[in-house]
Formats: sequence, structure tokens, C-alpha cells
Amino acid sequence: MLVQKEHTPVSLFGTSDGRPPPVRNKPPSSNPSFFRSVANLTLSSSHDPPPLPISQEDEDLLADYDNLFRIFYNHPPALDSIDIATAYIQCKSLLTLADQYDALSVVGPRIDHHLLQFQSRLWKQIAKYPPSYLKLGYLAQSKTIFQEALIHVVGQWPQAERHIRHQLSDSVMEIIEDKVEDLADIISKIECKLFRLTLTTSRGERVTPHNSYLDWLVLSLFRQWLADNTAPTPPPPPPSSRASNARHGGSHHSRHNTNTTTLTYLPSPTMSASQPSSHPPPYHPNQNIGRTFRTLGSIPVSYLAHDECKKFLKLSPELYSRENLKKFEKRMDELKSLAREAVRPLMRCALLGGEAMNVSYLTCTRVEERDFPWLE
Repeated sequence: MLVQKEHTPVSLFGTSDGRPPPVRNKPPSSNPSFFRSVANLTLSSSHDPPPLPISQEDEDLLADYDNLFRIFYNHPPALDSIDIATAYIQCKSLLTLADQYDALSVVGPRIDHHLLQFQSRLWKQIAKYPPSYLKLGYLAQSKTIFQEALIHVVGQWPQAERHIRHQLSDSVMEIIEDKVEDLADIISKIECKLFRLTLTTSRGERVTPHNSYLDWLVLSLFRQWLADNTAPTPPPPPPSSRASNARHGGSHHSRHNTNTTTLTYLPSPTMSASQPSSHPPPYHPNQNIGRTFRTLGSIPVSYLAHDECKKFLKLSPELYSRENLKKFEKRMDELKSLAREAVRPLMRCALLGGEAMNVSYLTCTRVEERDFPWLE
């Protein structure tokens, strides 16, 4: 609303009369030099080169600064709300810029609020790229995103160890290593409990080869399966020894044994790009441990089924019969039930996405308030 200014006895132009100046009947004579100056200015401006087009990188930087100032002035940032991949790139770039100005505590809550709106799509993206979202959650100081990504990282460890060590602080690495150690302790205790599982006779005695040979065979088959599926995969031999073996003894074996197959190590594209091909890929001694425990805790049971029991019992022809096979399978089901109870602590899913993630590794890691490094 415009408000008329109050009358003052002396105007800004030096007169005490507040009336408007008298109307002039004839305009003053024009100044020819003024028109020549305007014409020259118009001609010179028409010959100026057009401005250079702005690059995409500069446009992204301007958008980041625009979002940064929007947040400073308590306005919502202009971030993609449809495509979560694009939103992640924008959020990551904005957090990088905010980190340069020590403004993560201001920008982080906005990023957290925006990404959490994707809900189930966000959980799937975190499960797909846990190291990247662990860093983003750390910079944004988002408890939800950091916790979700940390559970995936610990369950897959050391799959992304090299990527994380070079990009996150020592405090985050200490938290990850502590959680990995805690999970390994639980796995070790439950693994010992599984190997100590046993069956009892009708008189309450532990099954042995002397008091119930058929039941003892059930225990033997179960423990053999457990040992095969929890034992670490042996690392492949160095390629140099294979090459020398092929050069010195390959032709000899080929003449005497036509079934011998020479195995060659083919590194993955990512492995060949990150390290020389002369070194074998790193392996984890418990790469399949999560899948094994999930199999033990699954319902319905998907291991040591009818065909496997039948094949094993046929190795002892004097014991094989339909009646013994039914008894064998019944006792195996009892043992499987005991194993399911033993692995129950590892079956707890701490993910916000729940069991819908359908991952093969363990997701039972507990994340507490003291595990967020920015609260220290």
C-alpha cells in the first residue's frame, strides 16, 4: 500500500513552496549531441558478441547454490521428488557444497526429510548401494539412512571395505569393525551350538552308533551338510603356479587322463580395473555363512530333503527300506527343528524395509544411539 508523504515546508529541491512548478507551453530546444550519443550507443551494443553458453557443470553448481540459499532462508530445496536416482545425485552434490561452508547441520535435515518421502524405493536403493548411502547418511546426519545402510554394510562385510576406507572417517570405520566383530562372535557361538545338536533315544540317552545306529546316521548327515556349508572357501592358487604347472606337466596329464580339466582364473571387470591380474581376488572365509543360516532358519525347510536322505541311506543297503527311510526323515525333521531354534537370534531383521529385501546375508545388527558418530 502506498502512503502519501506528509507536506514539508522545505522540499528536497530547495524551495519552500509545495505547489507544483508552472506548466511550460513550449518544450526546451533539443540537444543534438545527446541524440548522437544515444545512436552511437545503440550501434555499439548491436555488434557485441553473444554471451557464451553455460556448461552443464556450471548449471548444476548454480542449482546447488540456489538450493543452499533456499535452505538458509527456510524455503524447501528444489530436488527431484520422482526419480530417486536423480534425487540422490542432487542431494550428494548439495551436501558436498554444504560441507565446504560448514553447513551440514542446516542442510542435513532437509535432505533427510526429502529422501525419506521415497519410503520403500529408498530402502531398495540403500540395499543396492549401501556404501554410497552410508556416506550420504553420515553427511546428512540422518539416523534412519545411516542405520539402514550400516546394517547392509556389516552383513556384506568385507565386500565394500576398500570403497569405505577411502571415503569415510576413522570413527565410522571403528563402528563398522565393532559391529562386524559382534556379529562374528554371535555366529561363532551359534555355529558351535549347531555342531553340538544331538538326538536322544526313547530312554533319554544321547544317540551313539551303539544304541541307535540309524539315528546316528541322521546326525552324521546333518553335521556333514553343516560342515560343507559353513567351511570357508579355499582361495584359488596363484596364477603363476598354475601357469608353470600347465607348462611342465600339462601335456603329460593330457596323455594319461583325458578327463582332467585345467581351471583358469578369469578376474571380474571391476577386479581387473582395480588391481593387477597377477593377484587372486580377495575372499571372505564366511562368504556363504549368511545364506547357510537363513536356510537353517527357513520355513518350509529347503535342505536335506527326501531325495538326499534316500540317496544317503542307500549307501548302506542292509539298512535301506521304506520303513527305515520314513524313520530317518522323521528324525531328520526333529534335528532341523532344533537347528531352527538355534539360529533364531540371527534371523531377526533390523531393516526398516523388512524381509521384503530378500537378501542372503544376515541383517540382525543392532544399531543404538551411541553408534551415530556425529553425536559423539
